[in-house]
Amino acid sequence: MSPAATTIGPAINGVAKSKKATILTPLPNPSLQVTADHNLKQVEAPVYAPGAGEVLLHIKATGVCGSDIHFWRHGRIGKLVVEGDCILGHEAAGIVLRCGEGVTNLKPGDRVAVEPGVPCGICFLCLDGRYNLCEDVQFAGVYPYDGTIQRYKCHPAKWCHKIPDNVTFSEGALLEPLSVVMHGINTAGLSLGRGAVVCGAGPIGLIALAAARASGAHPIVITDLEPKRLAFAKQFVPSCITYQVQKNASPEENSKEIRKLFNFEHVGEYGAPEVVLECTGVESSVTTACYTARRGGTVMVIGVGREIMNNLPFMHLSLAEIDLKFINRYRDTWLAGLQCLAGGILDLKPLVSHTYPLEKALDALHTCGDLSNGSIKVQIIDQQENIL
Repeated sequence: MSPAATTIGPAINGVAKSKKATILTPLPNPSLQVTADHNLKQVEAPVYAPGAGEVLLHIKATGVCGSDIHFWRHGRIGKLVVEGDCILGHEAAGIVLRCGEGVTNLKPGDRVAVEPGVPCGICFLCLDGRYNLCEDVQFAGVYPYDGTIQRYKCHPAKWCHKIPDNVTFSEGALLEPLSVVMHGINTAGLSLGRGAVVCGAGPIGLIALAAARASGAHPIVITDLEPKRLAFAKQFVPSCITYQVQKNASPEENSKEIRKLFNFEHVGEYGAPEVVLECTGVESSVTTACYTARRGGTVMVIGVGREIMNNLPFMHLSLAEIDLKFINRYRDTWLAGLQCLAGGILDLKPLVSHTYPLEKALDALHTCGDLSNGSIKVQIIDQQENIL
């Protein structure tokens, strides 16, 4: 691998590419990019030399997230707008190929999981330890910062976490969604032996189900519209109780049926679920969660939804002192997540339903975006070895 050139890319939609040396590699660098006009394209991307404090990675596994689909189909999530070409992907693990100047915590050959958000490190939120709220975060796969659906990628060494030998690259890539769930559970204050509800049996909801069970919550009800996903949830965590949301019923009506599963008619309000982990971001599901939580309980919205919601039951929440909480991504979760995987506390491997080689990343996005095929977690795997 040798230096090729030092380039300054042209400004794209007002965002100028920084000056960075590109390097020649023995293999091409296929990438999957989203465009501002809602298209996907597979193109070869340049490979950059790692700068000071950075490492060059061989990305071995990347999970496809619902946000990738959202950026593709809608071009934005809230104020995050796709204004030009951008490589997607942020759930990743790989191997260190080369270290930039000043890197002492990693060496070539190390296996790492990638924490995709790089905060500024100097704002009051970063200094307070709440770096997930940094307004200047550079998040992989969010325009204009290229993501991990490519073979070679540079990333700050500080945000690459070594993974133990008994944790696979596929599991390493699951640390990102696990981190979302862990931050939600930590913020919600899930209690041992207390009832909980998980709304949504997608990848985040299923991880939340497993994590809630490992945290000692009981009983746990998981809800979804799709019976096949509920069947998978029951297989994944056999002790859970499933509830198929009735489309024609109101949120309040669905909540009454969910509460019955906690033996509410006999134990009363005390036995109602103390915590509801809302993992869909859908307005009707958030409203159902609000009616389901017990008085004095907590609704933790983990899912990403519409920018404005108009039908939340404000007075119900107020009179019952139900805490409606939200999270933005995660902070300080990677090492704890690695302990969960390496120690056997959580086994998330069954969630990976489909894998695609890097060269077929486009197919992976289409599979993830089509719920009719029964996909849970779709991952893009690069099987190439010895790529230096």
